[in-house]
Amino acid sequence: MEIAVETHELSKIYKTTAAVANINLRVPKGAVCGFLGKNGAGKTTTMRMLVGLIKPTSGGFSIMGKNENTTKLVGYLADVPEFYSYMSAVEFLNLCGKISGLTGPELKTRTDELLEKVGLKGVKTRISGYSRGMRQRLGIAQAIINRPDVVFLDEPISALDPVGRRDVTHIINNLETTVMFSTHILSDVENICNYVIIMDKGKVLEQGWTAKIKEKYSRNAAKITFFNPDDKAAFLQTSGKFNIKELSSDPTAVEISSTDEHGENPENTSKFALASLAELALPVKNFSVFESTLDSIFYDLTENGGRDND
Repeated sequence: MEIAVETHELSKIYKTTAAVANINLRVPKGAVCGFLGKNGAGKTTTMRMLVGLIKPTSGGFSIMGKNENTTKLVGYLADVPEFYSYMSAVEFLNLCGKISGLTGPELKTRTDELLEKVGLKGVKTRISGYSRGMRQRLGIAQAIINRPDVVFLDEPISALDPVGRRDVTHIINNLETTVMFSTHILSDVENICNYVIIMDKGKVLEQGWTAKIKEKYSRNAAKITFFNPDDKAAFLQTSGKFNIKELSSDPTAVEISSTDEHGENPENTSKFALASLAELALPVKNFSVFESTLDSIFYDLTENGGRDND
């Protein structure tokens, strides 16, 4: 597996405060990586080091295996992007393209291509008249004008309205390069990303493919909701087969998990629970196996101190 972004004990200290503390992260080539953390977790500082805007206090990093002259390999959209508001989108992208070394027909072709990609082709309005969503789309266009191997997007969706979020999400999903974007909104990562890094207080708590992380933190549990408390009470008399957790929020529901006798496997929990229900002829309103979500994983790690997986 080729690695697009890798850090080695990367740190940034401001006076006596460690904004980023000895992190080791790895982002595979081609991944859409959600860089998830609360405000102040160290996400922006990390990204600014990776794109060359600030120097690390210690440690290092590589982009596509290179640890020198990496700025040409990356694109970047800041959390609050600035533009020359008197320009049009064409004029602004032409300027960005020239800074990136594009000229003549190549520059015109690339500008037209990107305006089409971000839905701004034919828009004559000056940037000063753009909505927040239009500015974000133009910002993404400038971030990829040099065809970067890795594009870093700092909170690209958080402040947008539903239409803007939909548009920018669609663009991110179709960038066809390695993407690393930071956010504190869990649903953004759940909907877009196939790779996740969770950061808190300057440290990486967890990282990996989204599906693998969900599997890692899955619980061997199921929730059963009965039609009435009497049916639940009848089921509880078989509780020796299961570990039982009653739910104070619902007198007709219980959470169950298999005992060691039945193995620590959600399939076993489901199989033996359904067999018990059939044996007792008990109808249920709902039966659902617990599925871990990024939401539950994130809060478990950050609220309970997490684990330092650097």
